[in-house]
Amino acid sequence: MPDAESDAEQFMTKAIALARENVLGGGRPFGAVLVMDGAIISTGVNQVMATKDPTAHAELVAVRAAATKLGRATLTGATVYASGHPCPMCLAAMRLAGVTTIAYAYSNEDGAPHGLTSAALYADLRKPFAEQDMQFVYQPVRPEGEDIYEIWSARQRG
Repeated sequence: MPDAESDAEQFMTKAIALARENVLGGGRPFGAVLVMDGAIISTGVNQVMATKDPTAHAELVAVRAAATKLGRATLTGATVYASGHPCPMCLAAMRLAGVTTIAYAYSNEDGAPHGLTSAALYADLRKPFAEQDMQFVYQPVRPEGEDIYEIWSARQRG
């Protein structure tokens, strides 16, 4: 009979090993393993340095790979084992994908002395839009033609 605690430790150990390999190869120290029904569906490492893509975080790489492999955008029931505390972008993407559980080995506090924390970003996002560092502008432009949301709704109804 499989031991869920032992499996979880093995999945986390793999996420950390991926992060270690990534650092040794010139990348950032982040790895992720996406698991469903006790099996690894995909893995990812932070590819920001290699690709210059600021969204190429380990968790998103793993989520994209799993969605492609499974041929669907919903990953309900998945657990992501991440070497580090997920940033708000990764957290939001995993939520949108339906990931059920996120486990991480290094907290924002662990990463802070190394410049590897998203705590300030989380704090900023807790503020009302008008108080955040990024400016939000609602610009309700509606060009001539059929409304994009109406098109969407009509297609959903068949």
